[in-house]
Amino acid sequence: MNRIWLAVAAINGGLAVMAGAFAAHGLKSHYSAEALSVFETGARYHMYHALAMAVAALVSARGAAIAFLAGVVLFSGSLYLLELTGVAAWGMITPIGGLCFIAGWGLLAWRAFKGPI
Repeated sequence: MNRIWLAVAAINGGLAVMAGAFAAHGLKSHYSAEALSVFETGARYHMYHALAMAVAALVSARGAAIAFLAGVVLFSGSLYLLELTGVAAWGMITPIGGLCFIAGWGLLAWRAFKGPI
């Protein structure tokens, strides 16, 4: 199972790089600096949590990996959709993704305190 989560983490790392490149090169001429900043925030948190998923995979913290993935989908995904569609309602999902990130970090800490890694 850890190999699967490590692969999911690696795929998400690649997707985060693509999202950042898309913002820098594909969206730059079409969106305001503020809109690009929101998209880039999604990409930055996407990358942070791709790395966190990899750590969770390496220490067998499956629950943390799941929470990080949910956070990426909900937090980063909602920011991407908010800027690409202009539909403000996507912004209501973002905090739920943030809570998933927080839960993931808590679960990772729990795993660390629980015993040998």
